[in-house]
Amino acid sequence: MTSAIIITICTLLLIAYIFDLTSSKTKIPSVILLLLLGWGVRQLSVALDINIPDLSRLLPIFGTIGLILIVLEGSLELELNKSKISVIKKSFIAALLPILAMSFLLAFAFQYFQTGLSLRDALTNAVPFCVISSAIAIPSVKYLSAANREFITYESSLSDIFGVIFFNFIALTELNKSHTALESGLQLLIMIGVSFFATILLAFLLSKIDHHIKFVPIVLLILLIYAIAKLYHLPALIFILIFGLFLGNLDELKRFRWINKLKPDELNVEVHKFKELITEGTFLIRTVFFLLFGYLIETAEIINSDNFLWAAGIVAVALIIRAIQFKITKIPMFPMLFIAPRGLINILLFLSIVPAQQIPLVNKSLILQVVLLSALVMMIGLVATGKKKETLTEETKTDEPVSI
Repeated sequence: MTSAIIITICTLLLIAYIFDLTSSKTKIPSVILLLLLGWGVRQLSVALDINIPDLSRLLPIFGTIGLILIVLEGSLELELNKSKISVIKKSFIAALLPILAMSFLLAFAFQYFQTGLSLRDALTNAVPFCVISSAIAIPSVKYLSAANREFITYESSLSDIFGVIFFNFIALTELNKSHTALESGLQLLIMIGVSFFATILLAFLLSKIDHHIKFVPIVLLILLIYAIAKLYHLPALIFILIFGLFLGNLDELKRFRWINKLKPDELNVEVHKFKELITEGTFLIRTVFFLLFGYLIETAEIINSDNFLWAAGIVAVALIIRAIQFKITKIPMFPMLFIAPRGLINILLFLSIVPAQQIPLVNKSLILQVVLLSALVMMIGLVATGKKKETLTEETKTDEPVSI
């Protein structure tokens, strides 16, 4: 039995690795293939009458760890200098405004179709659909231009952070009437202060630990700080973003005297190794999460026609708001318009809705259909824009004068 489990897990992870390797050619988001693979394993286990214990409690654990690693991986790749101010501003606006606009639009729609629903409960159920999933967006753009990758990394990471902060504020306001905007602002400032202190401490440890095992304790401390911050309802993703940006931009920080105490040149070598570990760990945890989520999918949830119009409407509204925003801010429309997938963070926020605030309209079937539809839209958009780019390239080559 033990050998069978090991063989199964290794086979599934290797198949997932093949999906990741071929995604640049097929333009099929690996999340779709992973969900289908997990669902297929479920059907096979039922057909063979294999008894598998309830795995649903593992989903939030792998999801949370995956979210941390994904944001950390993305932030480690970002550069902070004067030349990046423009893209940071644009991605900040692109992350924040759609969440607010779409949340209230969906909340009003939920209130219209379900009488007696409070605005707070409606918003709590709306926010999970309004956040761009960095877990899908960041890996999906690694073959685009550096400028597009940078924008999507900033935008999706900030979208995750803003979405979690907004969701926590709405949920806490509902459950605790004394929770105010001022209190949320104070929590944000506290988290920023804790983040800077913890970042310096972890960077110091990374530069000073001589033991042959040095990265695992750092990762465990990151997870521990995040979990403790979440216990106190602090926006813990800010710490992950600040830590990643700090390590990824040591060269930009050399002008500060106290940075030299960390020996940035030597630390950069360790940071490079740390990045490699985080990249591989992210792939592993993200893969397990989506395989697990796919395994827990019921066939009826995928083909539920009652929710399909809602799912299609939600994806359409997200694209319309994104198109309007890009038009106003003069951000190139293609292929960026289509890269607004829903995924890991959306599922986590949905699972975080307490039973007292859940509504019949928002269920697992709806969140699943939105995730799949948004991933399909991204796939079709990337394929279409990719073919258009290839056609233009071929035409340009044809128009070039031929040397004799």
